[in-house]
Amino acid sequence: MATKAVLKNVHVSPQKGRLVADLVRGLPVGRALEVLAFSPKKAARIVKKVLESAIANAENNEGADVDELKISEIQINGASSMKRFHARAKGRGARILKRTSHISVTVAASGGN
Repeated sequence: MATKAVLKNVHVSPQKGRLVADLVRGLPVGRALEVLAFSPKKAARIVKKVLESAIANAENNEGADVDELKISEIQINGASSMKRFHARAKGRGARILKRTSHISVTVAASGGN
């Protein structure tokens, strides 16, 4: 019984988000929430909210016991990028890509996975 929560088009680059995702991948949800709460990164707050949503989905929709849940899968994929230009010398412009991400967190019972 795996339960999923997805957040799309969040303003954090996939590379920075994956650094946070690697910290909590495979951990029990209680421990993962503690790690995310004390991480200074912006992506940690965002991943924590998605994880809390996945836990709530498992508890309310599936009737799962929160103490037995662990993170079975966490993915941070690239989404569309906003293209901006920065003025450079001699009338030129340099391209700036403001990257966004799709965050997907799946939690499952410890015994089931």
